[in-house]
Amino acid sequence: MDENERIDALVGQWASQRPDLDLDTMALLARLTRAAQLVDGRVSALAGAYGLHRGEGDVLFALRRAGAPYRLSPTRLAKALLVTTGTMTNRLDRLEKRGFIVRVPNPDDRRSLDIELTEDGRGQVDEAVTRHGAGQREMVAPLSRRDRADLERVTRKLIAHLGEG
Repeated sequence: MDENERIDALVGQWASQRPDLDLDTMALLARLTRAAQLVDGRVSALAGAYGLHRGEGDVLFALRRAGAPYRLSPTRLAKALLVTTGTMTNRLDRLEKRGFIVRVPNPDDRRSLDIELTEDGRGQVDEAVTRHGAGQREMVAPLSRRDRADLERVTRKLIAHLGEG
């Protein structure tokens, strides 16, 4: 039984027990949820291929996106990645041990430290983002250009609606 058949079976069970429910919506949201889980699993596997946890990869990607000198404060990183400062500290400690980041004095406030991507870290990120892009293209390969545009438009609308609450 494939993923879609499992969802169909689940919805079918509800249909026999509670035909009064809005089962089309249930099926749609079950498919969205499962698609998100599958995408997340593939992204985590990519990070794992580099010996990283998903969150560590997120830190490296955020630093690389920041542009030269590839430096951000720990607080700014934590806010951007929606994690606590404690979680961020643990990630930074692991990345520093691997030589992917260094802590450097903040040029505007010598009392604080910024996080800077090392050359080795930048090389890892650049290789990973190239592989990640190829993986993303593979994930949406069954979708036509129009399907992708429609999905982009519809998910934007859904995210905007859900983000309001």
